[in-house]
Amino acid sequence: MKELALHLVKSLVDQPDKVELTVHEEGDAVTLAFCVAEEDKGKIIGKQGKVIKAIRAVVGAAAAKSKRTVVLDLE
Repeated sequence: MKELALHLVKSLVDQPDKVELTVHEEGDAVTLAFCVAEEDKGKIIGKQGKVIKAIRAVVGAAAAKSKRTVVLDLE
């Protein structure tokens, strides 16, 4: 899941080397917190949040296969 989310985010930004991922696990819940360059935040969020919602949907579907819950945050 985290590799999938990291690949999706890095492919969308202009500065993929500045993408940082922090993972917090509590039981079946996993929180993926991304930190990207300030000028790349708009590309990840998208118009009306559509891009971040799509990333959350794809990662959530991958997590559902392993019966886990994933929360994707952008810092």
